[in-house]
Amino acid sequence: METKCQCCCAHTHTSPQSKEKEQSIIRKIGAPVLSGIFLITGIIFQHQEWVGFSHPVVEFCWFLLGFLPVGLPVMREAWEGILRKDWFNEFSLMALASLGAFYIGEYPEAVAVMLFYQVGELFQAYAVGKSRKSISAMMDIAPDYANVEQPDGTLEQVFPDDIAVGTVIVVKPGERVPIDGVIVEGETQLDTAALTGESVPRPAKTGDDIISGCINMTGLVH
Repeated sequence: METKCQCCCAHTHTSPQSKEKEQSIIRKIGAPVLSGIFLITGIIFQHQEWVGFSHPVVEFCWFLLGFLPVGLPVMREAWEGILRKDWFNEFSLMALASLGAFYIGEYPEAVAVMLFYQVGELFQAYAVGKSRKSISAMMDIAPDYANVEQPDGTLEQVFPDDIAVGTVIVVKPGERVPIDGVIVEGETQLDTAALTGESVPRPAKTGDDIISGCINMTGLVH
C-alpha cells in the first residue's frame, strides 16, 4: 500500500539542543549585563547624591543586587573548592576580594571585581570556541587517503597515518596533498589558500617542499 506524507506545518521547529544552547548564551550574557546596569546606575546615584542613596542600607542592597548575578556562580565554585580542600584557586581569591570590598564599604569595587571577571570569562570562552572551529576546519581539509604506487604501476589508497617515511606517493590534479613531503618528480601549481590565505597559486617543482592540505591544481606529482 502506498502512503503519502504531506507537510501540514509551515513554521520551522527549533531542536531542544538549539534551545538549550540559546538559553545558555542568554544566561551567560544576561548576568554581566544586569550587574553592569546596577553598577553604573549605582555609581551615578552616588555621585549625584541621590536622596535614596543617603541611607547606607539602600546603597548596600542596591550593589548587592548587582553583585548576585555575577557573584553567586563564583561563590558557589569557591565553596565547592573549599569542600575539596582546594583552598586557594581563582574562585576563592575572587570571592575573598569581593567580600573584602563589601566589608570595607567599597560596594562598587566588589561588584566590579566579579563583573570584570565574568566578562573576561566570556571573552575567553569566545576565543576558545573560535580556536576549536578553526581546528575543526583544518581537520576537515585533511585528505582521508594517499595514493601509493605499487610495483605493477597500480595505485593503492592508503590511510595517511600508515605511510612510512620515505614512501613515494602520487598526487593527481585536483587532489589534496595528504602528507608533508618533497616533490621527487613532476611540476604543478599548488592552491594554498586554505592554509596560508594566499589566493594566487604557488608553483612547485622537483625538490620543493609541499605541505598537506594544499590542492594540486595542474600536474601529476610524486
